Amino acid sequence: MLPTPPLLPLRLPRSPIGPDPLRRIRVPRDLAPLVHRSAHEEDPASAGMTTEGVERIWDAVERLYRHGVHPAIGLCVRREGRVVLDRSIGWARGGGPGSDVPEADRMPATPDVPYCIFSASKAITATVVHLLDERGVLHIGDRVAEYVPEFAGRGKHRITIDHVLSHRAGIPNIRKEAIDLERIGDRAFLLGEIADAMVRTRPGSRLAYHAVSGGFVLGEIVHRVTGKDLRQVLQEELLDPLGFRWTNYGVAPQDLDAVGLASPTGPPPLPPLSTVLDRALGLPLDAVTEISNDPRFLRAIVPAGNVVSTANELSRFFDLLRAGGELDGVRILEPRTIRRAIIERSHHEVDLSLVAPLRHASGYMLGAKQLSLYGPDTEMAFGHLGFTNVLGWADPRRELAVGLVTSGKPALAPHLPDLRTLTVRIAQAAPKVEQPALYAA
Repeated sequence: MLPTPPLLPLRLPRSPIGPDPLRRIRVPRDLAPLVHRSAHEEDPASAGMTTEGVERIWDAVERLYRHGVHPAIGLCVRREGRVVLDRSIGWARGGGPGSDVPEADRMPATPDVPYCIFSASKAITATVVHLLDERGVLHIGDRVAEYVPEFAGRGKHRITIDHVLSHRAGIPNIRKEAIDLERIGDRAFLLGEIADAMVRTRPGSRLAYHAVSGGFVLGEIVHRVTGKDLRQVLQEELLDPLGFRWTNYGVAPQDLDAVGLASPTGPPPLPPLSTVLDRALGLPLDAVTEISNDPRFLRAIVPAGNVVSTANELSRFFDLLRAGGELDGVRILEPRTIRRAIIERSHHEVDLSLVAPLRHASGYMLGAKQLSLYGPDTEMAFGHLGFTNVLGWADPRRELAVGLVTSGKPALAPHLPDLRTLTVRIAQAAPKVEQPALYAA
């Protein structure tokens, strides 16, 4: 989700002839046949919310869908651990802009369909690192080179693990050639790429979003200290104990056809926005979308960007953190570990990569009073966005945990005000609590 210019019109006209320049899907007048509701939804009153408030949230989803830039949208909202909303709308496969696939052959976007959540993966990777820190296997204040000596060259010897987690390591980019689908599973090749990376700013001094590079650094550290790859550690330490079906890096070969696909949508970005995005992501916008659908990418381990999850499981992951590290009687983390992880590292500092003022913690993006990813008055909220309108977050002050997955990949398009309306309505629907569970212990 990117900042919206103040004068951006809410609607732009369709081209009278030829393809739609905004690359939108066809949206029917009646959306009811495209909506799928999970059987797990509970009475909002049991969680201190109202049916009216929940339906206002879903109305905002449908309004967002009508912009035509998301072939599929899934949203799951948990309040005090209860699922008050878990629905999806659209087509998971075959329903992108200009599609001529008959509806009978398309894959419906049900709540059970998983999608790549892109950079929201960073919050999951960060949680694994904080878990290992809690157990004394590593320490986030240590220098990366203590665990990966090859990393020390080219000015990187002072970089700490926390610098990497908080996007202050000074190595926001690696070579575009490093995103080679033929070698994306080659650990030695990727190690060479991060070892060869050059520091752009003094470690710790500036905020510059590390779209891909930081994830590979963290993945290598986890491998060095555990002897296992990041996927195995996440599976054994968190997903299996809690019974998650998805929410790991990529999927097994037999699950490839179950994954919803991403679509390039919205008007192609022009300079200077395209320049900013290319620099931040390492590749052009549409190239990132195309790569994300490739089976080689979906089978790999890309710590910063290829976790595959449903809206429900993304919400459940953040509910674990919202609740203080224990879910369904299974303790994964101590509350103090989570509280330390979400201490602010950057306060509305302009990010040199994203050119936007953000609040960052150690692996998580923080909310704010006004300029927030999670709606207004959400200073205690923490989570992460994913390319481009994927969001997962916990708001302890409201006892909320939210997962929003979207399959369209627009940059700057007229849907953004309605995306903000959605987050505003989520925040408004849940009253604040006096004593958040995360801070009760």
